[in-house]
Amino acid sequence: MTPATPLSPAATVAVPVHRRVADLAATHIGPWQQGYLQDRPQAVAALARLRRGAGCEAGQTPDLWSLIDTDPLHTRPDNTRPLSEPELVRAENALHAACTLWAFHQQSRGTPMHRRHTRERPGGLGAAVRRMMPADGTDEPIRKRLVRAGTAPDLVALAQRLRDIVALLRRDDIPLDYALLAGQLYLWQWPDGPGTVRRAWGRSFHEQRQPRPAPDENTTPDSE
Repeated sequence: MTPATPLSPAATVAVPVHRRVADLAATHIGPWQQGYLQDRPQAVAALARLRRGAGCEAGQTPDLWSLIDTDPLHTRPDNTRPLSEPELVRAENALHAACTLWAFHQQSRGTPMHRRHTRERPGGLGAAVRRMMPADGTDEPIRKRLVRAGTAPDLVALAQRLRDIVALLRRDDIPLDYALLAGQLYLWQWPDGPGTVRRAWGRSFHEQRQPRPAPDENTTPDSE
């Protein structure tokens, strides 16, 4: 029997751009969230700066350029081509939107508002919206907010409509996977992206059918 030949570095699969955006969002938000919950002055100040950028274009908030580090998007991991200018712009826009929405969500909350998605505890936008509704029915005004977000004409309008949804999630202490959202916001900006993301939100909505669970007892911001 011939032994299997090890895969060469060239045979490895490159990480998709939307996954890189999601990972970078988690890398940023995790420490900010942990520091904020521990009342560390630097994290509290960062959250205040980020919150002011929620619903705005990345280019409109130069104060955040030094805070949201996009350098990893400009580096070239092994076996990964450099990102094109359109990819970089979309990635930076998505990262800005996700981080600032998280800051708005986390404000004055004593539990983590960013929680990674798992099969057992869905963390997508649709699932989070569904958790605001009765277990045995649908809250039509809230559902319409999700539909309205899904029909946004561009990323700026989408971020503003998501801010309205996040305000409701914040009110009810319902967390969201902001890394997952960041990757989706990247995909949204491409020609076929809105349809893909809407379908993902719809699946997420139907994943969450159980009554609203007890408040999270996460030990770390990115715990699985």
